[in-house]
Amino acid sequence: MSGGPDYDLSGKVALVTGAGRYIGRGVAEALARRGAKVAVNDIHIDRAAQTADAIGADAQAFAADICDVEAVGAMVADIEKSLGPVDILVNNAGIPDAGFPPKPFREMEVDEWHKFIDLNLYGTMYATRAVLDGMCERKWGRIIIISSEAWRTGTNFGISLYGAAKAGALGFMRHLAAEVGPDGVTANAVALGIMDNLPGIDALTRHNPVARAGSPEDVAAAVIYLASSEASWVTGQTIPVNGGQITF
Repeated sequence: MSGGPDYDLSGKVALVTGAGRYIGRGVAEALARRGAKVAVNDIHIDRAAQTADAIGADAQAFAADICDVEAVGAMVADIEKSLGPVDILVNNAGIPDAGFPPKPFREMEVDEWHKFIDLNLYGTMYATRAVLDGMCERKWGRIIIISSEAWRTGTNFGISLYGAAKAGALGFMRHLAAEVGPDGVTANAVALGIMDNLPGIDALTRHNPVARAGSPEDVAAAVIYLASSEASWVTGQTIPVNGGQITF
């Protein structure tokens, strides 16, 4: 009997958006450990460089605002020149650079809606569009969205626009999976529960079956599987990584 899967990503090039810190950084580091060359994106080049430097020779920093379609296209062109065509895209960027103060929908101005929709929906589509043709031509590709259980269940936390944007991105993912599956490209998402960088973690996770918050390493483990050849028959799916917080 042979050993288990090794999820070897040698020879692959991965782009991780918003990888200058926390989850994105953990995912970028995990992809590199599996052999991928990693393009580390962040809106701030110094944050991207810190992640790339921590990884070493298999990573390079690229600054771009994911909400700017022209900047995204230029970044992908630079990545292709430096590292090669992108095989794995992890759409991780999702929190506006100025932060994410919860606010009830009734108290939000219309102009405040855009920062959530532009980043979590349009940003995902911009990055995906920039790499998708090449994946389809090469008959291999992985599109992965880092999402949140906010897409699935309502809360009174003041995150209605964030939840709406995440739900839109997952709807896009499911249709995309159906369109590009025949070309060897899969599209999936990871929906996160309460993470360990949030305040009040003990109270928030007290009733979870797994009585702790999630970590970047938990997220990276799911991403590595979805990015691998072993996951070639998994597409159009949203994988809950939430410690049992939600089980439907």
